[in-house]
Amino acid sequence: MDILKQLQTQAEQVEVVQMRNEAASAEFEANRFKTSKVEETSGVAVRIVRNGRLGFSASSDEKATDRLLANVLESAAFGDEIPLVFPAPKPTPRVKTFDTAISGLPVTRLVEIGQEIVDLILAVEPEARVNVGLQRGIEQVTVRNQAGTEVSFQRSPLSIGTEISRIEGDDVLILFDLVGATTWEEDYLAFARRLAEKLQLARKITDLRTAKMPVLFAPAGTLALILPLMEGVDGKNVFTGVSPLVGKVGEKLFDNKITFVDDGTLDGRFGSAPFDDEGVPHRRNVLVERGVLKSFLYDLKTAAQSGVESTGNGSRRLFNPPQPAPTNLILEAGDTPVAEIIAGIEEGLLVEDLLGLGQGNIISGAFSNPISLAFEIKKGEIVGRVKNVSIAGNVYDLLKDVTAVSRETLWVYNALRLPYILLPEMNVVAKG
Repeated sequence: MDILKQLQTQAEQVEVVQMRNEAASAEFEANRFKTSKVEETSGVAVRIVRNGRLGFSASSDEKATDRLLANVLESAAFGDEIPLVFPAPKPTPRVKTFDTAISGLPVTRLVEIGQEIVDLILAVEPEARVNVGLQRGIEQVTVRNQAGTEVSFQRSPLSIGTEISRIEGDDVLILFDLVGATTWEEDYLAFARRLAEKLQLARKITDLRTAKMPVLFAPAGTLALILPLMEGVDGKNVFTGVSPLVGKVGEKLFDNKITFVDDGTLDGRFGSAPFDDEGVPHRRNVLVERGVLKSFLYDLKTAAQSGVESTGNGSRRLFNPPQPAPTNLILEAGDTPVAEIIAGIEEGLLVEDLLGLGQGNIISGAFSNPISLAFEIKKGEIVGRVKNVSIAGNVYDLLKDVTAVSRETLWVYNALRLPYILLPEMNVVAKG
């Protein structure tokens, strides 16, 4: 039975999404291989608009169509009244999301790569305990609706998460990184070498005084500044009025050096595809341009509620309806090499990572976090790691005055490309 045809006689709008995923993974714990597995999942999700009300149902049993149809019709009887219109066919960008060099990776090769990472770290720090998680997948998404849209794509994600801990007396150092792509990268150990370099820099510990001083955020540390902005441009938060950016499109809110973009059309990136999970073509959305707020991110529902068009940012899991979500978020690079930025700092702090990111009421822009890894800068040089230090501020104030944005950028947590950002002054609190 064709679910789409069956429901078209009973509802004004119909959408059928089929998802299939195969995932192979390998895990290392405390320097040793622990386990591996291969999983396959599939299912179908259905949305309808019937008598102006939105209904949703999903099932991992693609043969249970009668039950699925009954559930979605029942859901629509009590669903939200929303003028939702599923998209008609539109041209989609050509985006490379699948690579047989990844999709064909056997578990044995994942184990070999994991061992390479462990060996590389232990060669630098023999006392370290290294945990590694590797996963490669084959994902397929197909979206069909009553308006004639029928689109499908495959993605081959490979992600590697690495946690390193080193304990010496009462000194506990923990480093973490997560990297990934959907096309094979020849230098897949580059991130591990960066972690090894941080381990070497972290061996010397220095004392930092409590003061107001310049703070340089490394790409992973820049997340403290970006997470509130991600919440602020979310179409759902804008519609409900909780975003502090409501009503400010066109206003200059940040320094000229800040340009913030969402781009789902980049080859080989985790958030890329020809279209989103609702069949809307992906595109490059400029959110902030030279400090001026330009737009927000919407899926079909929040766009309909707000009286605007979807920006192609509908994201879903099988058993959850779509919500607005970023694809690949990019803070555009600046003109200054990071070495030159560091050389110009008389006394300051380089923040690599913070503890507790994403906790609390981040949408307000305020944060107050202890630092997981940071280094003191004196007279233009990194002189050692600092401990028991915390920083606090509000993103919407701090990003009004930015001293420099680096030429170099890094991909952070698979789907964010971020530079180094130097702020002229922040409150830095050193305990003890």
